[in-house]
Amino acid sequence: MRKAKIQRKTTETDVSVEINLDGRGEGDIDTSIPFLDHMLNLFSRHGLLALTIRGRGDITIDAHHLVEDVGICLGQAVRKALGEREGINRYGTAVVPMDESLCSVTMDLSGRPYLVWRAKLGTARIGEFDPALLREFFKSLSDHGGITLHISLNYGTNVHHMAEAMFKAFARAFREAVAIDGRIEGVPSTKGSLDV
Repeated sequence: MRKAKIQRKTTETDVSVEINLDGRGEGDIDTSIPFLDHMLNLFSRHGLLALTIRGRGDITIDAHHLVEDVGICLGQAVRKALGEREGINRYGTAVVPMDESLCSVTMDLSGRPYLVWRAKLGTARIGEFDPALLREFFKSLSDHGGITLHISLNYGTNVHHMAEAMFKAFARAFREAVAIDGRIEGVPSTKGSLDV
């Protein structure tokens, strides 16, 4: 079973993540940041994951530490659940519309973290959520998950829709990349290893 559990507790945050890569889209998310919860539920639903996340932190200051640490824990859980990454597709790509917005996400579960971020979200808040934190989330997830990740927000005018297109595209690309292909023997790499 491709499952993992991660817990991280610092003076700033307390985060736990449980993931099953072979779920059915069940999300049980409570980070204490409602917009992030909404986005992570989209990730679990469209990525066909079983995902449980709990998070608390110093959000009276701002949500930066908690958003970053949720990304760290989710990335660590993904890395652990993938194990040696044997038999996976490895690559995933998705282009997803959300009304007037369109986002493209391409990833390689290479074990080598790298984020290319081409998304201008502006500075308008989504409720209380600062959209600048989305880059921090995906950077932490990429770094700790060992994911080469390219996110391109093609266009959009409503920042909520832009973020939603981004998370849905990420989920669909992730679902493709982690899928097992019975024709692949061992690790899908000519080096024989997918790790740093």
